[in-house]
Amino acid sequence: MVPLLKTNDMVLISYVEALLDEAGIGHLVLDGNMSILEGSLGIIPRRVMVIEEDLGAAIRLMRRMELAHELDADTLARHQKADGSPQP
Repeated sequence: MVPLLKTNDMVLISYVEALLDEAGIGHLVLDGNMSILEGSLGIIPRRVMVIEEDLGAAIRLMRRMELAHELDADTLARHQKADGSPQP
């Protein structure tokens, strides 16, 4: 699995999860239970992970929903380098 996005915004995470569910893209949210360690401050970003084979579809979905600015920069750069696609 690879990170699609990292954020502290729980509303955004819920929205992205709903979009991925509807599109049939496998995903997982990591670091959701870190509030035990951080004292519920929300300072540790949660990571929305997708199956590597679904990364292209997930990126296209995020772009279509005008959420490309939320994409994980490192994952996006690796994907574009491997895919040969232009920068957003």
